[in-house]
Amino acid sequence: MRAIRSFVIREGRFTRAQKKAFDCLWPQYGIAVDAARPLALNDYFNSAQPLVLDIGFGNGDSLISLARQRPDINVVGVEVYRPGIGAALGKIQALAIDNIRIIHADAATLVSGMIAADALLGVMVWFPDPWPKQRHHKRRLLQANFFNQLARVIEPGGILHLASDWQDYIDDMMDKAGRTPAFVLRDTCRNPLNLQRPPTRFEQRGLRFGHKVTDLIYELEK
Repeated sequence: MRAIRSFVIREGRFTRAQKKAFDCLWPQYGIAVDAARPLALNDYFNSAQPLVLDIGFGNGDSLISLARQRPDINVVGVEVYRPGIGAALGKIQALAIDNIRIIHADAATLVSGMIAADALLGVMVWFPDPWPKQRHHKRRLLQANFFNQLARVIEPGGILHLASDWQDYIDDMMDKAGRTPAFVLRDTCRNPLNLQRPPTRFEQRGLRFGHKVTDLIYELEK
């Protein structure tokens, strides 16, 4: 467990609709976490299916896209910002999507101690906070130990899909993933799980600033 967090809670405006969705729908779609015990994630779904983890899903658009692309997969989203969770919950209910569950927690803590080995078919980390200043790089989520923990929870043959519009962060990801022997870089244009990354507002903002968007797709070696 890392003492340095990769996020700072600045929730901003928690709208009435978001708060209502959070309060009313959490019992149906939320997964409560307890650091003292591992999670049996499929127990929270109506049917046991391969599991994919979406880390930092924002307002839920990527989470919903994954679930609708592959109804034969159970999608677990982890997010620290309650307004985003509330927004996602409202959309999930409106679309009657049943293969999504949400965790309100720090992804580093979740992956390091609460998910069993080989539990996940895939993990998506799309546009994590780049913490661009050199002195803040220690706050980046994708540290060497985090890659080691991801290798632990992803099953052999499973996928880690990363994306960012910060070239410095992409270089850092490649360096750290390269030091985790289990991860093998694959074709960055195709996700072997047939899961396409939808456009996100973070990607669109990066493109407006002239940033190049890069996807990195790693397979856990069998």
